[in-house]
Amino acid sequence: MPSLFDPIRLGAIEAPNRILMAPLTRGRATRAHVPTPIMAEYYAQRAGAGLIISEATGISQEGLGWPYAPGLWSDEQVEAWKPVVKAAHAAGGRIVAQLWHMGRIVHPDFLGDEQPVSASATTAPDAAHTYEGKKPYAEARPLRLDEIPRLLADYENATRNALKAGFDGVQIHAANGYLIDQFLRDGSNFRDDAYGGSVENRIRLLTEVTQAVAGVAGTDRTGVRLSPNGAIQGVDDSNPEALFGAAAAALGQIGIAFLELREPGPNGTFGTANRPPVAPTIKRAFGGPLVLNSDYDGRAAQAALDAGVADAVAFGRTFLANPDLPRRIAEDAPLNKDVAKTWYSQGPEGYIDYPTLSDAKAA
Repeated sequence: MPSLFDPIRLGAIEAPNRILMAPLTRGRATRAHVPTPIMAEYYAQRAGAGLIISEATGISQEGLGWPYAPGLWSDEQVEAWKPVVKAAHAAGGRIVAQLWHMGRIVHPDFLGDEQPVSASATTAPDAAHTYEGKKPYAEARPLRLDEIPRLLADYENATRNALKAGFDGVQIHAANGYLIDQFLRDGSNFRDDAYGGSVENRIRLLTEVTQAVAGVAGTDRTGVRLSPNGAIQGVDDSNPEALFGAAAAALGQIGIAFLELREPGPNGTFGTANRPPVAPTIKRAFGGPLVLNSDYDGRAAQAALDAGVADAVAFGRTFLANPDLPRRIAEDAPLNKDVAKTWYSQGPEGYIDYPTLSDAKAA
């Protein structure tokens, strides 16, 4: 079985190791969703990852409802991403852009008080992050059939912009209760048209978005993220094995470069499993490189590779706090603890000031 430190081919991307950096929202862009120079240092520091998956990045203003999160729909955003990507490449890294439409998780404050869109007229639980603090979510309106071509065009535009900015590819965010996940699961999709009801219909938007994105980037530079196990942001499914098995098979037929799963275990930090893992079913159905994510440490990640349940593992909060994570795993060195209060704050604190092993030895 491979080691975490063996290379792996993810479509057109040659990753030098199997320790990937998971997408992590950090809130360091501007209010116009334009990347800032500090982001270049952050990603360059973490270029030792086999592949960096960028923070979730909005495909349109309609789809982005997180304060200070970056976008990829305007020329200004593309130009600001270029030095960020260049810095990651100069440090020896590979980086793909994660494409994000939040659906009903977008608060109307971000939309000029218009309703957010979703699969159906539903309201997310809890509260939204806004520039004025947390506010209750608003009811979403169902995305109309005549709007789907425009949505696909938004994904295509963001993909073209990612390539213009220099990214090595893109990942479609179809997980965590956001728009595509809202269409996938029967706990949030109550449609009676071609995008609702049967599993075949509920995976339709995912496959159409993937085909649209791959038509621009190429299948060998397109990845997808799914979250198959348990409720998240009020979204769940009554039969995840059937749903995500069919989704994985469809993605395998399209021939995407890799599939990443956020699937928490029974003691997950953010979300817990209420059913057995769906990953084995997904791996069989997909047939391509499978990346697992959620609460892994180095030993558990290697065990997943040894068991053949994963081809690589994506690390989130541990990469946030340990820019040299692959070295720390290789040396079985202690890890910095992430500081929750600076996850989404502005500025360098808790962003680019986590010490490396070399920093600690020099101190």
